[in-house]
Parts: sequence; structure tokens; C-alpha cells
Amino acid sequence: MPVALRLARSSELDAVGALTASVYGDEGYLLRPDGSPDEHYRGELADGRRRARDAELVVAVDDGVPVGTVTWCPPGSPMREVATTDRQGEVRMLAVAPTARGRGVARALVTWCLDRAAEQGLDEVVLCSLQEMAAAHALYTGFGFRRDPVLDWAPLPGVDLLGFRRDVHHRGDP
Repeated sequence: MPVALRLARSSELDAVGALTASVYGDEGYLLRPDGSPDEHYRGELADGRRRARDAELVVAVDDGVPVGTVTWCPPGSPMREVATTDRQGEVRMLAVAPTARGRGVARALVTWCLDRAAEQGLDEVVLCSLQEMAAAHALYTGFGFRRDPVLDWAPLPGVDLLGFRRDVHHRGDP
């Protein structure tokens, strides 16, 4: 059975949050520069209920089990960090369970966001990513995202996020 993508159901919100926090933690992305754990951001990642309320929480499920997720932040979402205009959407908190990697789950989640941006009539999708997330950067550039240092920022000293942007392609565009 192929992986299905959809908005997370209320019964899945805690599991989707736990998946996201687990993936980020297991990959070492929840450590501050001094080596201490970033419990604040772990809590944000784990809060699937807030993400579903304040944005669009997308889940990839395999045989009923969440194996991937992304948070889509359209205009008006209080979860947007680098999107600053009503013509931009933002991708946040992409995570895929290790057991589902190599199956196109991350690609499907990014595609879902790009399709959603086109449906919403947006002009651009933006995102930010830790410097060490090389696999994610390769995924994003493969979709045509380009680095834009104007979007770079640091939520904490020494936690440097790299910004990326991509134009939205609408039907009929050349």
C-alpha cells in the first residue's frame, strides 16, 4: 500500500508531534551550541495540536501509521517565521521516520506544499533550515529552491538558519 498524504486527523496530532520531535532529536538537531538540549524547540515540534490549529499539519501515513509530516504555513498563519508577505507561504518542520526514508516521502510532502501554494494563488514559498541539514538542502534545491541570505536568521545565538525561496508555478505558466 502506498503512503497517503492528507491533513492530520485530531486523533493523530500527538503521534505526529512525537514523530517530528523524535526525528529532529535523533538527528542531533535539538542541541544548542553549548551541547545542551533545546527543550523549548522540542516542545514546539512535539505540539501537533498547535501546529494543526495555527497552520496546516500534513501527514504521510503508511498502513495507518504516520511516517512523515510537514507544517504548511499559509498567509495569516502565526507560525510563519520568514514569510513576510501575503503572497508567500512557508514550509516548516519537515520530518520523515527513518523507516520510511528512501521512499519519496519527503518529496511528496514538499510537492504537497508547492501544490497548496499554487491552489492558494501564492507567488512564492520560503523556508529556513539548519546549516547542517545537508540532505534537506539537496531536497529543496532539487525542487528549484534557491539560497537567499536575506532570509537567514538565528533564533538563538549560534543557531544559524539558512533561508531558501522558490517561485510558485501556476497552471499555464511557461
